[in-house]
Amino acid sequence: MLDAIGTKANVPAFIKEVKVGKGRLMGFGHRVYKNYDPRAKVIKRLADEVFEVTRRNPKLDIALELERIALEDEYFVKRKLYPNVDFYSGLIYQAMGFPVEMFPVLFSIPRTVGWIAQWEEMLNDPDQKIARPRQIYLGLGQREYVAMIKRS
Repeated sequence: MLDAIGTKANVPAFIKEVKVGKGRLMGFGHRVYKNYDPRAKVIKRLADEVFEVTRRNPKLDIALELERIALEDEYFVKRKLYPNVDFYSGLIYQAMGFPVEMFPVLFSIPRTVGWIAQWEEMLNDPDQKIARPRQIYLGLGQREYVAMIKRS
């Protein structure tokens, strides 16, 4: 999204497109956090620390302008569209040298902890009579593998 916007000067035009449904504002909004995502505040500070070591990502100026507008614009405030944790993490991943193609994997890895915790909670809760997961696994079934200790 930041690449598509290109420069800070293009942010107002992008915002107009989002408001009429011609664009999508990525990294904003959250199903649980209906105000500013507290994790986004932490990772925004972390981004500053990372950029001190690597170098400031020029896309940060675009991101900061998007955030500024979203926090002030009634359109976004009314819809509770505030930056979420993924908004700044992509910039950090890029500063660390990860290719953009790896971002979905990098965004998913930390989420697996929560997914597994919810699954374990469901299994261990004696009052839980039935589970209705919203995901359906369509991948491969059980596969053969060589234990780490037996690998050469």
